[in-house]
Amino acid sequence: MKARLKTLSLSMLPFADAASDALPMGQLLRLSLFQVSVGMATVMLLGTLNRVMIVELSVPAMIVACMIALPVLIAPFRALLGFRSDTYRSSIGWKRVPYIWFGSLWQFGGLAIMPFALLVLGGDVYHEVPFAGEVLAALAFLMTGLGLHMTQTAGLALASDRATEETRPRVVALLYVMFLVGMGISAVVIGTILSNYSDLLLIRVVQGAAVVGVVLNLIALWKQEHVRPMSRAEREAPRPLFRDAWSDFMQGGQAGRLLVCVFVGTMAFSMQDVLLEPYGGEILGLSVSATTMLTAMWAAGALLGFAWAGRQLNRGSNAYRLAGTGILAGIWAFSIVIFAAPLNSAPLFFAGAGLIGFGGGLFAVSTLMAAMSMKASGIAGRGLALGAWGAAQATAAGIAIALGGTLRDWVGAVAMSGALGEGMAVPSAGYSFVYHVEIGLLFLTLVILGPLVRSPGRSQTQSSEPIRLGLADFPT
Repeated sequence: MKARLKTLSLSMLPFADAASDALPMGQLLRLSLFQVSVGMATVMLLGTLNRVMIVELSVPAMIVACMIALPVLIAPFRALLGFRSDTYRSSIGWKRVPYIWFGSLWQFGGLAIMPFALLVLGGDVYHEVPFAGEVLAALAFLMTGLGLHMTQTAGLALASDRATEETRPRVVALLYVMFLVGMGISAVVIGTILSNYSDLLLIRVVQGAAVVGVVLNLIALWKQEHVRPMSRAEREAPRPLFRDAWSDFMQGGQAGRLLVCVFVGTMAFSMQDVLLEPYGGEILGLSVSATTMLTAMWAAGALLGFAWAGRQLNRGSNAYRLAGTGILAGIWAFSIVIFAAPLNSAPLFFAGAGLIGFGGGLFAVSTLMAAMSMKASGIAGRGLALGAWGAAQATAAGIAIALGGTLRDWVGAVAMSGALGEGMAVPSAGYSFVYHVEIGLLFLTLVILGPLVRSPGRSQTQSSEPIRLGLADFPT
């Protein structure tokens, strides 16, 4: 009876099988609080402060977009941050904890000065220093972004260190879910508090979020890393060089090709992120409530793609071939979205949005499982691998979103001026151009992926045991 109850609990309770003797459930849930902190800060940057700057403080949207994009500049350094946490040496043996702690301090500092910087930027505080608001706000966003990336990279590496090979996918999946939980709860709480906006209330909320973030991270990292005191000789020994560790990670050429594939593929799927809803409203005449459902369609497609990837990987499918299937689904999806305009078909448009989510989810999960399974000879650790993945994905997404909006405006203006001919002087020209660029990038991704698909034998992501796959492990 006891064995049956244990089996029932493992099958019914979400992530009950993520715990292990090395990382019990209580410690795992406590460790996951760093993701709640990161989710809260992400909501502040991308949601709350975005709206406050544009609406309440009347900051031009172009400046707001530049500020929001600044943390993306830190993303390429995630691989270096992860490597430094792999090779950090201290007398008590800590590796990950110092990086989580200093990441928390950077995050705290950025949020602490941010409300005052925004008030200066919005003109509510008198000053005679030119561009003081822009400089201070940029500094605040950069500090917060650095803290986010450092905390998340080292935290995910610590969780991977403590998890066993069997539970690691489920552990990191739980951490990703906690990131979403942190975003959801923070959005509701912060939005409710700021419903009656005032400058003083903004200062209290943002600085309160800074304090809560530090407290959550302190609770998360308390006694989490198993330490082994280092001798003086060990501490003074030369550290491995980053270039040597990177070369180790790239051994065989497949790691580098896979990261390039992830970068180009993420760009292909991300350029439409800011265009789908305006496309539905401006071109197809959909209402605000109707276009809001596009996010739900995209999310449902992504979850379906994830579920399909998990099922096929458990059956022994090649991860690279599954990634190629996701790319092909994306090509079909963007073609459907393009044809929705001349056919004036909202159902076709919604189907295309769902298929974009399916292709993107299938591509992301499949390439991720391939990247996680690549093993270096010893210099490169998990921090470097997780950092490299996060750097490729976050950088590509940031560049793609900015490039998609810019191309849409530029091509749309040229087309409406008649420079491209009478047939192209339609409002959908700019959108259509971006979608065609995405199709071209997907074909390029297939070319990059080809040698990986043709690699002999079973995929590196496979073993004699079935892969236990929960939600996707996205270190971003």
